[in-house]
Amino acid sequence: MIVSAVSVLCAGLPAEAQGGKPEVAENLIITAVEHYDDRQFPEAASILENVVREYPENDAAHFYLGLSEFCMDNVEKAESELEKAVAIDSSNFWYRYRLAMVYSAAGKEELTLSMFEKMVKDFPDRYDLYYTMVDLYQRQGQQEKALETLSQIETVFGTSDMTVLARFDLLRKMGREEEGYECLEDFNRKYSSVQVLSLLGDRQLSMYNDSLALVLYNEALDLDSSYAPAMLGKAETYRIARDYNSYFKVLHEFVADDNIAPEGKCGYLGALVRSADKLFFRSFGSQMDSLMALCSGKYPRDSSVATMTGAYYYSKGDTEKARECFRKNMENWPESLSAAASYVEILAYSGDWKALVDEAFKASSRFPGETGFLEYASLGEYNLGNYDKVIPICEKIIAASPEDSTTLLNAYTTMGDMYYKTGERKKAFRSYDSALSINPDYLPVLNNYAYFLSVEKKQLKKAYAMSKKTVEKEPDNSTYLDTFGWILYLQGRAVEAKPFFKNAVMLYGGKKSPVILDHYAEVLFALKEYDLAFLYWNQAKAINNGEIEDLDSRISLRKSQMKKDER
Repeated sequence: MIVSAVSVLCAGLPAEAQGGKPEVAENLIITAVEHYDDRQFPEAASILENVVREYPENDAAHFYLGLSEFCMDNVEKAESELEKAVAIDSSNFWYRYRLAMVYSAAGKEELTLSMFEKMVKDFPDRYDLYYTMVDLYQRQGQQEKALETLSQIETVFGTSDMTVLARFDLLRKMGREEEGYECLEDFNRKYSSVQVLSLLGDRQLSMYNDSLALVLYNEALDLDSSYAPAMLGKAETYRIARDYNSYFKVLHEFVADDNIAPEGKCGYLGALVRSADKLFFRSFGSQMDSLMALCSGKYPRDSSVATMTGAYYYSKGDTEKARECFRKNMENWPESLSAAASYVEILAYSGDWKALVDEAFKASSRFPGETGFLEYASLGEYNLGNYDKVIPICEKIIAASPEDSTTLLNAYTTMGDMYYKTGERKKAFRSYDSALSINPDYLPVLNNYAYFLSVEKKQLKKAYAMSKKTVEKEPDNSTYLDTFGWILYLQGRAVEAKPFFKNAVMLYGGKKSPVILDHYAEVLFALKEYDLAFLYWNQAKAINNGEIEDLDSRISLRKSQMKKDER
């Protein structure tokens, strides 16, 4: 693989690359190299410019000047200076290697490859050059040359698991997977490699040859008992065969193994949790609990383990244990933003609004630049019904984020909703105006603003214009259809309103809302479609939980009105 050009070029030079030069120039170069090693590239370049002006044949000065220029993003100048160094001393491996890196950084892949091809001929014992060439050939789409280079490596240095794995990977990319597996099998007949055995085990498992897969995984584990891919392959073999006792036994060994990093354990167990369903948790809850307890016991302060176990308990439905995992993680890492955010989020998911408010404010004091915690505090107060407390939180958010348009938009929107709920209608509309000054097409504000105007029966033309935008943008949103239809009804346009309500109720889920059903019934009543109107009023009545306070009395009133009309 070709390494990062920046990391190579801005690093120090191996001692073998540095040779003796005329004494005057050498002292200056030593000083420049000290600046270069301290990453003081302009100072190094300034000294070296003087050296190459006085001593134009000094290859070391051109070389370090090229490196310094590259580290200052002057790629063209770097290329020129390194080419001069190579022209003066083409036998210096590092001059040519660093020039190749500059070519690579400049996107000149043909020049890079040409340089490496020549270097392989001149320095045939440099193992790393061949693999860099393999990578370069692949990047240029010259897959056959990449395969030939792998053969060269095997001719010069002998076959190894590194070469056969590189060949296998390359053949798979070329669509010659069977040939790749043949290479692995041929290698496995002659040598022992834990990686090769595991890959062959994976293949047999994919072909449902469970017994042979187990043999290969066990051979791999005989070579390295802590090789995670083989352990997990073995576990998967048992899982597919529905031998869950053996499956969890292997997973227990996997989690208990001190030679496997906790990140790898979290990766597998986390994926298992995400893919599991409720039946899996019911059937194997005790085994999973044991794995989680073992993992968290081995790594009590590891944040990734705490997050993974917390996610497990939440998926399982054990909210208390999930919260405890995230709480301990936050306490272990009080300076961690992600740990604090995870705990606040789990409180929100579990609906513990009082705890959410308390912890969100605590987190906000620790991380004053993160307005997201204030937003969570706002959510908690809203769900507690403390609408008047939400407003000052929004004001804090606005003061903390004067340039963040998205945050401001959300804050003004929330303030508008809360002001309306607390009866301060003028302030509500002013907040909505502030939100629309940021984004005139923000649909939630347009809808709420229009609906509240319709409730007030004021500025219906303005309400109509705003609501019309919402149904044009989202014609399948039952809430927006209800608002627009209701404004039409209030304007005396019941015939036009009816299809909007019909779509909202029949197509887009509006039948779950007593308000939408009530509005539709009013429209139908106005059109003298009495049977259908009372059908929808009865449906609204059945699901009304105090949302419409006067629903029963109004239905009675409409019945008496209908009787008068029928007489």
